[in-house]
This record gives sequence, C-alpha cells and structure tokens, in this order.
Amino acid sequence: MAQADTVPLAPRITVSPGFLAEHLELYKAFHRAPELSSQEYRTAAAIERRLDELGIEHFRSGGTGVVGLLGNGEGPVIGFRADTDGLPIAEETGLGYASTATGTLPDGSTAPVMHGCGHDTHITDALAAAAYLAANRDTWAGTVVLLFQPAEETAAGAKAMVDDGLWDRAPRPEVVLAQHVMPQRSGTVTLRPGHMASLADSWRITVRGRQAHGSQPEKSIDPIVAAAAMVLRLQTIVSRELSPTKPAVVTVGTFHAGLKENIIPETAEFSLNVRTPDEETRLQVLAAIRRIISAEAAASGIGEPDIVEINRFPRLFNDAGHTERVTSAFREAFGEESIVSAPLGRGSEDAGWLGDAIGVPVVFWAFGAFPPEQFEDGKMPPGNHHPGFAPDAEAAIAHGTAAALTALLAYVGR
Repeated sequence: MAQADTVPLAPRITVSPGFLAEHLELYKAFHRAPELSSQEYRTAAAIERRLDELGIEHFRSGGTGVVGLLGNGEGPVIGFRADTDGLPIAEETGLGYASTATGTLPDGSTAPVMHGCGHDTHITDALAAAAYLAANRDTWAGTVVLLFQPAEETAAGAKAMVDDGLWDRAPRPEVVLAQHVMPQRSGTVTLRPGHMASLADSWRITVRGRQAHGSQPEKSIDPIVAAAAMVLRLQTIVSRELSPTKPAVVTVGTFHAGLKENIIPETAEFSLNVRTPDEETRLQVLAAIRRIISAEAAASGIGEPDIVEINRFPRLFNDAGHTERVTSAFREAFGEESIVSAPLGRGSEDAGWLGDAIGVPVVFWAFGAFPPEQFEDGKMPPGNHHPGFAPDAEAAIAHGTAAALTALLAYVGR
C-alpha cells in the first residue's frame, strides 16, 4: 500500500510523513543531549541552526535563551514560549535514545541529566510549528515571536530574558502562549482561566548555635534541636493558619547538620519549598514562616537564622478572554471530549513572567502524549520529574505540534 501523501494534524493542518519523521529525529536528538538549567549551550546552538535552516531571524537573550522572529506581513504579534532545560535525573526509560549525559550542579558536583519534564518535546513542537508556518505563508499573517527559554526548572530563565532586554528587541505581543506535555491521554488538552499553576518559593535556612562535645550539652546551644522545632512548627501553618479552601503546601525537603554523633554542631541547615495559589496567600505563608523561625530561634537562645531565597516562581495566570479563544480553537480541532478542565496545578512555571513583565496576557495549557492503555485499570504512567517519564514520541510531536499550531492560528490564521 502506498504511503499517504499527507498526515492531518488538525482540521486544515496537514503535513507530510517526512515532516513528522524529520521532527521525530530532531526530538530524539534533543532527548539524548539534555543540559541543566542555564547551561543549555549545545541546545541553544542546535535551535539556532534549525532557525537558520528555516530562514528565521533570531537573537540570544538571557544567556542561553533564543528568540526567533517569524514575520509574514501585517497582522497580530503573538509570543510562543518553549522551555529548554533538563533535570539532574538518571534516566530509566529504557528508550533506545535515552540520555547518558551528565552536567555540573551549582555545588560543582557531577550529576546525570535527563529531559525528565518533556522540554525536549516543547522545543521540537515549537520548531515544527515554525517550520509549518514558514512553509505555509498563505495560511497566516502577522508575527510569531518564538521564545526558546532556558532555566525554567530554576525559575531563572524567563526573568533572565526579560532583564536582558527581550521586549526591547522583540515586538510586543498581544498574548504569550505556552504549552507543557503531561501524563495525560494523547489527544487531550487541559486548561482553565485564572491561576493555572501555583506560585512557589524555595528558601535555605541556616541555624547557628554553639558547638560542644556530645557529653557536655550544657556548654552548647544545639542548632539541631532548634531547627527540628522549626520544622515541626512550620507544619502548623497550613493546618492551623489557613482556611481549608486555600490549597497551600509547605515542604521541608532537606535537613543537614553535624559530622559525628558525639559532637553537637555549630550549625544546622534545612531547605523548604512553598506552594501557594495566589499572591495574598503567598505573603501570609511566607510571613508565618519568618515568624516561626524567628520565634523558635529566640526560644532556643540563638540569633536570627540566615534565610536565603533559592528561587521564586511567579504566578501563571490565564487571561479569561484569551483562554476561551484558545479553548474554542482546541474544541474545533480536537473535539469537545478532548478538552479537560484543569484543577489548580500544584506545579509551578515561570512562563507567566514573560507576559506579566510587560502587562501582556498569557495562556498556558497542558497536552497529553501517552497511549490510552497506560491509563487502564487505574494505572498512571510515570509523571514529570520521574526517571521513567517517557511520552510516546510520535504522539508528543504530532499532538504537541497540532496544539501549538491550532492556538497560533487562532490569532494569525487567515
């Protein structure tokens, strides 16, 4: 049987089998070679080479960020974000194109690196959408600003691009669009108006006591006991200071102190991560954390602990009117049954900063790229940030590209 000349991605969007095959190989190449946040040097260079092949003007922003400017006459200006960084995870997918890459962590240690959150999918889908638009200029008019953003995982990339003068060099868009692959059935899209993800803050707290021999505790001020009291008391913020309708999370993820069991150390250090649904709750929770840390330090007879902000994720707020416009396009393209109303996500994203920094609305959605059998009998495939996270490659490219193009053409389509 002869191979079909075209493959439909969505109504009025068709590509050749060779188009999909080419981008599938591109996806595998990105998957094999992930890089850690703010270290996406090879990734940025590969994106630039592809944009050159497509004849798309581009420039660097935020160090390892790449901005492509795809213009086609008069029309709307639309931003489209794709994040590019990998994670310090040892891949356990068993894929033939699995990553064996390593990278250097901020402390100088070496770690395995994996595209464990699907950013390789995002890069490829954005490049595929750009390739389609570049080859089908009769179907659209306007300008697409392609934002290949680094360091999403550390909440540093979007801000770095903005601070580097992104919107002084690129035309101001009327909306910034972004998407994310998630462990959902292939063909589905998930979005909601309002807050699409949680605000997030990560802090490192260092508690300073007085060191002594373990047999002479009276000569010490034990920072472990003080820090442990802080950790326990912090758990009362959500349960006793917030309304049950406020879905906040306070997690202490690391705790380090001492080198030997018979020495009371001078310092103890722990780090925490906070997820809040809105700015009001964020301010309330962070103020409560500072109050508890300070009060427990005073109760232990020690000075104020050092608090260092590790990262801070901004809000990700979907504009209601633009969300309805994109949802309507998805509904027409994929059918009503493919639209999933999203709950407030506990994950966090810095894509919102790209729009909020210049007062431009944002629309962010998730798309599925996992076969239905992985959801049978209550099963779930490994999720984002898991060493086994493995979207179906063909679905990730076909459906992710279709979703990107459907949303873009809702604005720039003729």
